[in-house]
Amino acid sequence: MSFPLQGRWTYRSYRNDPGLIGDNAQKALENIFGEGVFTLTVSVGKVTGTLDMGSGYVLDLTGSVVPVEGGDVRIAVMMVGTGRSGTPTAGWEYDYHGTDAFTWPNGVNQVPAFVGSVIRAKPHNGSPAGYVASFIAVRQA
Repeated sequence: MSFPLQGRWTYRSYRNDPGLIGDNAQKALENIFGEGVFTLTVSVGKVTGTLDMGSGYVLDLTGSVVPVEGGDVRIAVMMVGTGRSGTPTAGWEYDYHGTDAFTWPNGVNQVPAFVGSVIRAKPHNGSPAGYVASFIAVRQA
């Protein structure tokens, strides 16, 4: 696989609000759905790891990563994040689907990233299943 997914990634998901934010910093913050650190390990098409959102909010991740033939995308990543028993995330489940971000041939100091969407697969804390947000994960140094 030509896109190195293994490692640590700063993760942010965003509410899919089509409204413009302008200079409203509070609205920009309200559009963040989630934030944390993906720590991923890849082995023969499988991906495992965690999404650590701090303060005991951790999802365990399992899934697959497959090469994509042709076009600008080199990989597709599918992961399921499940909450840990006895923690604030107990009973949570989120599904992630992403691809590597385009690498610009003339880009200067471009940081590797992968992008996609996330869906709340199971209801929790009064929030229904089915909510979808977009995400960006940027490789940490």
